[in-house]
Amino acid sequence: MLLWALFVGLSFPAVGLLSEGLPPLLLTAMRFVIAALVLAPLAWRQSDGRPGLRTWLLYALMGLCLAGFFGTMFWVAHRVTALSMATLFVSVPLLAYGLGRGLGVERPAGRLLTILALGATGALGLAWAENGGNFTGLQLGLGELAFFLGCIASALYPVLSKWGLARGVLPTQAGLRTFWSLLAGAVLIALMGLVWEQSAALLRMNPLDVLLVIYLGVFSSAMTFFLQQRATSVLTPGAVTAYSYLVPFVSMLLLFYDQPARIGWHWLPGSLLVVLAIALLLRRE
Repeated sequence: MLLWALFVGLSFPAVGLLSEGLPPLLLTAMRFVIAALVLAPLAWRQSDGRPGLRTWLLYALMGLCLAGFFGTMFWVAHRVTALSMATLFVSVPLLAYGLGRGLGVERPAGRLLTILALGATGALGLAWAENGGNFTGLQLGLGELAFFLGCIASALYPVLSKWGLARGVLPTQAGLRTFWSLLAGAVLIALMGLVWEQSAALLRMNPLDVLLVIYLGVFSSAMTFFLQQRATSVLTPGAVTAYSYLVPFVSMLLLFYDQPARIGWHWLPGSLLVVLAIALLLRRE
């Protein structure tokens, strides 16, 4: 999961290099298709027959979670501030823990809750620092509510994976689970993109855009979801999603490398809390 956080953190600069005006949902669907193709040989080797009806339905639900999160994220991108999105996303590990308790895949764990609260506070501190040391721009409206529903969908993905594993609905092979959930997500996100976006805009992609989408498909989709599924086999949903608190920390380090003038003491409290939360999480495991 430390490697997962590194891959996710490195994906943001790559996304920033894409040409403006490209349809984000269709690009995400392309990423997921590329990721599924990369994982196809592994899924083929790990396959033990055609999935049953219950397994197909669960894959569809997992794909719907991916589509729900990415769909709402892109829909609200121009309707809410980056600070509001970063603040709401902090809730994902706590949501995963609560949903996991509801579905019986999380045990009562006061220490884990403390770690999650510590990491959430640190992530909020990093969002505060990135916004210049204030919370100006933080608001609650229809866009924020939509993104929060997307965060619930994101938190539900590892919970459904764990639930399916615990009840024998999903296969034990991480590559197989990742392949089918990404493929289901790709289909649903592509359908959303065809409804909301102009597919002809994809023709404006240049060779660099194509290479970036391939990179994002291989590392930011195939590798990250595969690593997450591997971790889900041995960790609870709350513990898996807690590593997302490291993503803004990685982004902060990349920002310092690119813009060293932005280094300041206001980054320190959030950084220390995030590092402390992850250290406690590793010690707990």
